[in-house]
Amino acid sequence: MRNRNSPLTPEVWLHDLFTSKSVQQGTVIRRKARDIERFADMDLFLREIDRRGYRAIENSGQIIIFCNRAPIRWLIPGAPPISSKEIGRSTTV
Repeated sequence: MRNRNSPLTPEVWLHDLFTSKSVQQGTVIRRKARDIERFADMDLFLREIDRRGYRAIENSGQIIIFCNRAPIRWLIPGAPPISSKEIGRSTTV
């Protein structure tokens, strides 16, 4: 649900996000899921994540974006995280 009062279009918001220094250096960024929905649209955001070959995870309303294509290794053994297909959202993890 895009914020119609925002001076930024979804495309400009995504451009600003993905041209940040952290993204250019291939590190990790974090955004509130609510802000992504408000300023861009989650589906548009996830398509851009997928197009770039990045990975993203969500926890407690926060989206963590790994701005590189390196594998993710879970440090604590146990049951694997719930897949995006099991929770009904098509994301890259």
